[in-house]
Amino acid sequence: MSSVMLGGSIYDFTMKSIDGKPVPLGEFKGKLLLVVNVASKCGFTPQYKGLEALYEKYEDRGFVIAGFPANNFMAQEPGTDAEIKTFCSNKYNVTFPMFSKISVKGDDKASLYQFLTDTGANPTTGGEIKWNFTKFLVDRNGKVIQRFEPAVTPEQMDAAIEKALKQ
Repeated sequence: MSSVMLGGSIYDFTMKSIDGKPVPLGEFKGKLLLVVNVASKCGFTPQYKGLEALYEKYEDRGFVIAGFPANNFMAQEPGTDAEIKTFCSNKYNVTFPMFSKISVKGDDKASLYQFLTDTGANPTTGGEIKWNFTKFLVDRNGKVIQRFEPAVTPEQMDAAIEKALKQ
């Protein structure tokens, strides 16, 4: 695994979509991005509904959500990418970009999450992921500007998103 670059940006990473295609996160340059580690069998799973509502509300203003399924917490995301995609579509009508299942902590932590949790690269928002539905708000230049812990609902993030969209 490569070491995290200080001063790097989220645009330095390419991740695999839930359909298996490489997606350079640079495709989101100029957009406000919310990165969320998600799970299908978590007490916070109903947040998918609120996340989708935020996406629909702000998409036309340059807001996008990137969902990263992870099975790091009590095996709450056991499914395959195809099963996760079906669940999200059928149960919550998710239309925001979903990515292939990754690890967000431990020895096999995905490079994107090494960057997001690195306290050197992101001193105010870094630190280990404690549970599913941890959210990182990334500005239009690829810098992490805010972190929301799992218990913070999408509805509670509305003001922060509104403010960031105006900057």
